[in-house]
Amino acid sequence: MANDTEDNRLYNVVINDELQYSIWLADRENAPGWRSEGKSGSKAECLAYIDEVWTDLRPLSLRKHMEKLNQPT
Repeated sequence: MANDTEDNRLYNVVINDELQYSIWLADRENAPGWRSEGKSGSKAECLAYIDEVWTDLRPLSLRKHMEKLNQPT
C-alpha cells in the first residue's frame, strides 16, 4: 500500500445500510453493501470529511435498539 504522503489516488466516501462510513478507491466498484456518499478527494480529505459527519459510531441497528429501550412504557 502506498505511503499516505505519496498517495495521489482519488478516493470516494462510501456508506452502508448501518450508516457506517469508509473510503474506497474511486477507480473501483464499491464493495457489496456499500454506496457512494457523494464526497471524493484525497485519502486525507475523505477521512477528514468522515470525521466531520460520522458523529455516532454505533451501527444504526444498535442506535434503534437503544432508543426502544430508553422509551417510556
